[in-house]
Amino acid sequence: MKGGETMKPAEAKKYLKEHGVKYVLAQFVDVHGAAKAKSVPVEHYDTVITDGAGFAGFALAGMGMKPNADGDFMAVGDPSTLSVVPWQPGYARMASDGHVHGEPWPYCSRFVLKSQLERMEAKGWIFYTGMEPEFSLLRKVEGRLVPSDASDTLAKPCYDYKGLSRSRTFLERLAESLRAVGIDVYQIDHEDANGQFEINYTYTDALTSCDHYTFFKMGAAEIAAEMGLICSFMPKPFSNRPGNGLHMHMSIGNGKKNLFEDKSDKRGLDLSTLAYHFAGGLLAHASALAAVCCPTVNSYKRLVVGRSLTGATWAPAYICYGNNNRSGMIRGPGGRIELRLPDGSANPYLATAAVIAAGLDGIERKLDPGEPVVDSLYDMSPAQLRKQGIRLLPQNLKEALDAFEKDDVIKGALGPLANDFLELKRMEWVEYMRHVSDWEVDQYLQFF
Repeated sequence: MKGGETMKPAEAKKYLKEHGVKYVLAQFVDVHGAAKAKSVPVEHYDTVITDGAGFAGFALAGMGMKPNADGDFMAVGDPSTLSVVPWQPGYARMASDGHVHGEPWPYCSRFVLKSQLERMEAKGWIFYTGMEPEFSLLRKVEGRLVPSDASDTLAKPCYDYKGLSRSRTFLERLAESLRAVGIDVYQIDHEDANGQFEINYTYTDALTSCDHYTFFKMGAAEIAAEMGLICSFMPKPFSNRPGNGLHMHMSIGNGKKNLFEDKSDKRGLDLSTLAYHFAGGLLAHASALAAVCCPTVNSYKRLVVGRSLTGATWAPAYICYGNNNRSGMIRGPGGRIELRLPDGSANPYLATAAVIAAGLDGIERKLDPGEPVVDSLYDMSPAQLRKQGIRLLPQNLKEALDAFEKDDVIKGALGPLANDFLELKRMEWVEYMRHVSDWEVDQYLQFF
């Protein structure tokens, strides 16, 4: 279905019949943002939007349920998200909200975001986001992962026509699948790493934006698999190339105008006082935000101080904002804010919820982010950074988790899920620290 309008059950059944749908996917995400689903025969559509499709919650990461729980996790479909699945003929999909015993379940990522959006709605505001997913299109050759296009070898491949053209079959199939369900793709490009691409689609309200991004990842993975390829959103698949970010553009509207825009802005960013306060909140909570926006061990190999073979990482390492400065954590491209912190491993619902909590705290406390940084942070010395009071983002997952645990605003945004998230991520860090890598074997096996 295009447009996101909610159809009545009779209209939905007509839509499903006209499109030859045999199964409806009751789809939600776990704490990691990975898509989960049950396939429900179309004859039981009514069940999906009433009682929901049932899951054993203990089998899912971060759902706060025990193996002896007296109720199931029920994924109740949101009819406004009903759409066909273009790459999977005969199937439709509905984004779903988790319920237990008929009540919204606070460990459901979509519920977590809705709770923060209600704070916006109470002020008469709508929070808009536009996500820019970067991904690596790869294939395996003799056990090694390499770019899907063997000729994609340029030292600086960004915007390369040949690289774009030779992967067009995958890119076109994905873009056409998105457009078929009303996700307005408006440009596609080859990014700065070999085998790396970005597909941009129009911004929308934050909840729909997260639903779209989840659908995007579902389609990208399956279309690639059909072609014998791997589409990866891993933050840093190659140590010497730029990583995969998920830049998040954001603004607040009231149904009539963009409240983040002010053409009389003396700083020249066309941002309002409200926008500056929101940005101030993002900067104040940056270290804790990193845990939610960059939630894996691998994430922090993207947020590094230094350069890649292409000359830049295109990822932030410092807590600051600028005008059109892509070396900072926040960019002000004019009338909106771009947060460059999140990466492809982020759960979009949780990351957006955390961003809202940080921004609203900035608005409530009237936090001033200071003057924008116009110089390239990649070229500034540690002494220059200290002089300007520019702090470093966490450089590993443990640092980010420590900040998250101490930050009541960001931790509070996730509700009871915060403790499960923290426990899971602490375990991930411990497992990583105990892992013996090939690098260590190469360095130390015969050294001593």
